[in-house]
Amino acid sequence: MADTLNDLLRPTSRSFYLTLRVLPARVRRQIGLAYLLARTADTIADTELVPPAQRLDALQKLRERILGQNSAPLNFSELAQRQNVSAEKLLLEKVEDSLALLQALSPADLKLVRDVLTTITSGQELDLRRFANASAEKIIALETAAELDDYTYRVAGCVGGFWTKICRAHLFPDANLDEKQFIVDGIRFGKGLQLVNILRDLPADLKNGRCYLPTQRLDEAKLLPEVLLSPANEAKFMPLYHRYLDEAESHLAAGWRYTNTLPFPQFRVRLACAWPVLIGMKTIEKLRAANVIELQQRVKVSRGEVRGILLRSMPACLVPALWRRLFPAGGKAVASGTDLA
Repeated sequence: MADTLNDLLRPTSRSFYLTLRVLPARVRRQIGLAYLLARTADTIADTELVPPAQRLDALQKLRERILGQNSAPLNFSELAQRQNVSAEKLLLEKVEDSLALLQALSPADLKLVRDVLTTITSGQELDLRRFANASAEKIIALETAAELDDYTYRVAGCVGGFWTKICRAHLFPDANLDEKQFIVDGIRFGKGLQLVNILRDLPADLKNGRCYLPTQRLDEAKLLPEVLLSPANEAKFMPLYHRYLDEAESHLAAGWRYTNTLPFPQFRVRLACAWPVLIGMKTIEKLRAANVIELQQRVKVSRGEVRGILLRSMPACLVPALWRRLFPAGGKAVASGTDLA
């Protein structure tokens, strides 16, 4: 199983593959397989050259196979031919290999993997239906803050709960933790990462007719999605945008608390959690410093900066005083009240 999983994961995501490699072997395959199938579903959902109805049908068939409700082999060759990225083409071509790996999981782990993938695919399907008729000329926005919160939970927040349950069961079942707060922080961790992605990808999404910033908030700022990133609206847009950055930062602060709630001997899991938090915080720092013109160039953390985060964190993991310094001192308090929900 490990060889097949690695062969599929290695070209799919360099950053997550690093995270996966540092995880203890007892949870690596379950988390890696859930990620692999989630990426397969995400590739289907994002194949814009294929009509939404066809993508919805493919997602439904994939979910049925994941849940064991159907055994008919999947053939995503048409979708695969539409991919510009070879790794994503491979995911669709090898979907049967990925699905076969589910059989190696224990019943308890299989249930957790199925549950999280059901939630993720429900978010992708909701997204496809919501933006089915969207285009650059017809931008469709979410309506309420609750819709945004629901979306970030479905596609990422639920992963925090899944990750927590898998690690808890296999690595520290008897640790004395505040279970409820631990899961809440894990969910906020995932939501924060997704919100960072939304804020970073705002210009690209608008070009595709999608606006994840809800009209409820845009109306309050007297903004329309069609002219959101116009330099003429910068004075009105940036305060709202920075409030969402505050919210993302608050979620990531909860993710950092989650990371430090882990039992001290679990340094591998702590590193695997810390890396996306710290990369997310670095992304927020760059987004805060950007103007509307710079935002349209897709702000991102460089490979060198990612490498620096990894190199600083590994020795610091065993020295609490050094570890505490990794999270930016200016980070928002977890209970800062900045959430826009």
